[in-house]
Amino acid sequence: MSAPKIERFRRVSTCELKASLAPGQPGSLKTRPDGTILDGHHRVTVLAERGEDVDQLPREIIEKEFDEA
Repeated sequence: MSAPKIERFRRVSTCELKASLAPGQPGSLKTRPDGTILDGHHRVTVLAERGEDVDQLPREIIEKEFDEA
């Protein structure tokens, strides 16, 4: 992870971080069905540091695309 990004997000309020991760927002929290985070991991890290239950955050589930060959 990028230390400068983490530091930048530490200066953002908890409410703003949660709102930025909401489905439908640019940069929303996107994960695989197994929980792997595709987008939003820096913000999730900061929220977890603050004691937020990040497992309950709404997210967009992105299925892995397979090539039909």
